This record gives sequence, structure tokens and C-alpha cells, in this order.
Amino acid sequence: MSQPGDGIDLTTSLGYLLKEASSALRAAMEEVLRPLGMSVTHYSCLELLAQRPGMSNSELARGAFVTRQTMNVLLQNLEREGYVTRPTEARVGKALPAQLTPSGRQSLEQATAAVRSVEIRMLSGMTETEQSDAFRSLKSMIRSLREDGNAGEDGNAGEDGNAGDHSDTGDDSDTGG
Repeated sequence: MSQPGDGIDLTTSLGYLLKEASSALRAAMEEVLRPLGMSVTHYSCLELLAQRPGMSNSELARGAFVTRQTMNVLLQNLEREGYVTRPTEARVGKALPAQLTPSGRQSLEQATAAVRSVEIRMLSGMTETEQSDAFRSLKSMIRSLREDGNAGEDGNAGEDGNAGDHSDTGDDSDTGG
């Protein structure tokens, strides 16, 4: 039997609350993306490609919080479905940077509107000041954790600030579609 003080009090743990919020956000996003034939990982990949064209498979994986292998499978699926194109041969090194097709852009527009509606719903009970304070607080927490040596084995975060190949959600089997 556990005694008071033996562990983390989940009713007051900010870390636990953040994970609960993350889980609720992901579930709400999955719910609005499912009718569009998309998963959160699928959407994240398309959004990253739209905002940062030419990203490598590794960079996309870091940005979407999945392994390189999972991202490779997802990119193959997206290419087969006509959402992205990739060169057949690498111009330099081994990277085959994907690009959105017109169909991929159209699909992303619908998904972005759906995801935006979730974020609006999530923030609906907060004032602009509270939203701004929450944003600053979360950024500070991320910065503190990364500065304390949690940026990966070599201590370096990727260009997007994420370290290594990892799955923040514990579900990197999600290949979209």
C-alpha cells in the first residue's frame, strides 16, 4: 500500500495534466481528421511539408514525433495516394525530399480547418491574456527541459528544436490514411 508522499500526486502534477491535455487534444484531432481519411501523423507530415518544403525524412520524423521508419512508411503511403511526390534519385546524399502535390495541398486545407476548429474549442474558455500566458509558460517548460540535457544522446536538437527520432505519443505505428 502506498503512503502519502511515496509518489507523484496525480491530482496536482503539472506533468500528468500536460499529458492528459495532450491525449485529449490528440483524440479530438483524430476525431475531426478521421472523416477526411487522415490521422494526426498524416496531417502533421502534410503541414510540415507545406511550411518547410524540402525537409528530409529524418526532419519530418522529428517534427511529427515518430521514428524515421514510421515516416518512411507514411511517405510511401502519401506518395501512393497522390498527396506527395519524391524524386526517384537523390540529388545529394541519400535524402529524397517530398513535395506536396495539388491534391495534397487541397487535402491539407480541409485538415487545417478541422484542426483549427479543435484548437479554437480547446482555447474557448480562456481569455487572450490567459492564452498568451499559457503559451509563454509551455515554451518556458520546453526550453527548460531541453536545456537540462534532454535534447538527445548527442545533446543536439534538430532544426525544428526536436531531438532525435522519438514518439511523444507512444503511437508511432500510425501511418495515416
